[in-house]
Amino acid sequence: MPIAEIPLSVWRTHGQDFVFRGQAIRYWVAGQGEPLLLIHGFPTASWDWHYLWQPLARRYQVIACDMLGFGDSAKPLEHDYSLLEQADLQQALLAHLGIVEPLHLLAHDYGDSVAQELLARHYEERLEIASCVFLNGGLFPETHRPVLTQKLLLSPLGWMLGRVFSREGLARSLRQISGPQNRPSETVLDDFWSLVQSNDGPRILHKLIGYIPERRQRRDRWVEAMQRGEVPLRVIDGAHDPISGAHMVERYRQLVPRPDTVLLPGIGHYPQIEAPLAVLKHYLAFRGGLLVPAQRVVGS
Repeated sequence: MPIAEIPLSVWRTHGQDFVFRGQAIRYWVAGQGEPLLLIHGFPTASWDWHYLWQPLARRYQVIACDMLGFGDSAKPLEHDYSLLEQADLQQALLAHLGIVEPLHLLAHDYGDSVAQELLARHYEERLEIASCVFLNGGLFPETHRPVLTQKLLLSPLGWMLGRVFSREGLARSLRQISGPQNRPSETVLDDFWSLVQSNDGPRILHKLIGYIPERRQRRDRWVEAMQRGEVPLRVIDGAHDPISGAHMVERYRQLVPRPDTVLLPGIGHYPQIEAPLAVLKHYLAFRGGLLVPAQRVVGS
């Protein structure tokens, strides 16, 4: 049974705003129950979760925001973007909403790094994380394989690329990292571009891309947090992803004790869009088994 999508035009009507350090941040909340924070990736936005939003909201209180520099949130030009600040933003959103219960995380791509930082803060007793699930992302800098656009944005000429970055450039990148049977439609590409373009977003892409070297700087802190083993973790990963697919999962299995991993054959970098039913199935199975002490490796 397919999952109904939420059109971007409808999604936008349900957004709310709060102010974080003087900047307007767009966020969404739905459902009741244990809080589940969804953290999106680069260069897209919280609409990435639209297939999973309603099914998850039937079970949990789901929370998501367009992080600073993304989607329909503010995108200040003269700003030094940081994964640490994005983690601060997530905590500020939780405070704004009055969330004090233990928090569950579901993250993707850039959002994986934000979730890793939140996990490290859990062990510093700065918030309480009940569980964390990672979708495709650069959990280990040594396994991350950036696409050409990312490499160019990291170069000294990155600011120029951002200013001429177009829908077609975005489309080429997204097609390159999708599963062979799951290329995004023209309508989906239009919607992704609308989110990137909002608030003159392309002009700051070269600033946002600084998350790649920042990951290298924080690697030991974040890997050590995953290795602690006190917070239940799972990886659900599109195996076909050239950036952080099966090769990343192999590294995860080497470094993380009792690794709980799910590989989705033929699925690329955006499993929550390419295979939302599979992601939902494996996420709910993970949540249902949190009281089971032994974790296991899952194939799909």
